Amino acid sequence: MPYNLVVLAKQVPDTKRITGQAMRDDGTVNRSALPAVFNPEDLRALELALLLRERYGGRVTVITMGPPQACEVLRESLQRGADRVVLLTDRRAAASDTLATSYILSCAVRRVAAEAPVDMVLCGRQAIDGDTAQVPPQTAEKLGLPQVTYVEAVEDVGGGRVRARRSTGAGWERVECPLPCLLTVTDQGPEPRPASAKRIMAVKKARAAAEVEAEVRAARPDASPQEAAAEAAARAAALAARGLLITQWTLDDVGADLAWCGREGSPTKVKRIQAVVLKGTGFKKVPPEPGAVAGMVHELIEDHTIG
Repeated sequence: MPYNLVVLAKQVPDTKRITGQAMRDDGTVNRSALPAVFNPEDLRALELALLLRERYGGRVTVITMGPPQACEVLRESLQRGADRVVLLTDRRAAASDTLATSYILSCAVRRVAAEAPVDMVLCGRQAIDGDTAQVPPQTAEKLGLPQVTYVEAVEDVGGGRVRARRSTGAGWERVECPLPCLLTVTDQGPEPRPASAKRIMAVKKARAAAEVEAEVRAARPDASPQEAAAEAAARAAALAARGLLITQWTLDDVGADLAWCGREGSPTKVKRIQAVVLKGTGFKKVPPEPGAVAGMVHELIEDHTIG
């Protein structure tokens, strides 16, 4: 039986390359100051969806919420095998906290479900920029879906149920859940496949309307608004004719209530930002001998650094 699968993905700042300009004074992330990557656990959720499609048939739709630059993760999703991708972008969604973000994403999933019933929503357990792990469970709650968190693998789907293996921290347990449902995938999920060279070439020119408009403005800075709009529309139509126009939705397109979106719809407020600098106070040289290494390990165990 084929399944309609929706993956919620996020483009996140590369936290391995943090700079002093990473945060604004108001406590929001200055994403333009950091290189962006596909959130690692979302990538594993995508791989799980692709494996389920290969096993049972169906369709994989990837949705990302963010500025036009977030289309990078959508193109990567297409290169890895997704059937359809959607950019949910709207300035009114800026500075959304987890509550507002989950509300907006739930509206987007409902928009997909209006076209064809959704069987599973798959997400990474958490994003590396916030580390809250709140958005997927909140999205499930708003959709009224049962959820299985910390999923490492899906063992079987059938009879209106999914059987998954989930991590408990000290081990794992097997859980059955009725469909439709939402799954969150950990970093122990399936290893993401490499992007297909054939697909890379096929979709490298895929663009969302917002990206096309930005490219036109950059190429023709002296064009009037009417001329720029006309050229952007022509380029978008050409992309659509080749199947390369990425679907783009706004808050209005997904029927979101603006009172629940953006800064105004976010009860979480940043009170203070504090930079923590760790400084070493000294070091102890351990000679490369079995007895010395054993002594070092014993000391680390005694002060509870390890063990």
